[in-house]
Amino acid sequence: MQSVLLLLLADIILIFHVLFVAFVVVGLLAVYAGYFLNWRWVRNRVFRIVHLCAIGYVVIQAWLGVVCPLTTWEMALRAEAGAATYSGSFIQYWLHSVLYFELPPWVFVVVYTLFGSLVLASWLVVKPHRRGSLT
Repeated sequence: MQSVLLLLLADIILIFHVLFVAFVVVGLLAVYAGYFLNWRWVRNRVFRIVHLCAIGYVVIQAWLGVVCPLTTWEMALRAEAGAATYSGSFIQYWLHSVLYFELPPWVFVVVYTLFGSLVLASWLVVKPHRRGSLT
């Protein structure tokens, strides 16, 4: 019973991890699409700050060579449950294949840095609303 609970928690962490990645990637696409489609919400300052901090956290981790704590926590739960890493539930299998790639670490540093630069550039191209401003 305990191993089932641990595997469930690991799957929940994996789902959260995928949602985090989706927020970062889709968020940037939405900001630039919103610029051309006049979506006001993409200029929301809180959304933009959270989005910038999310990719900033990833870029800093990559530069420092730190493994994402979500990955570490998920794998620790799977190990504690006695499960082989990334062989298990349907959700785990598919979300893992979407999220993880086997490439040299420097590739991720470059990709994350470039992506972070695009997010930072979006602050210049699609300026967020000033505090209290509705336009």
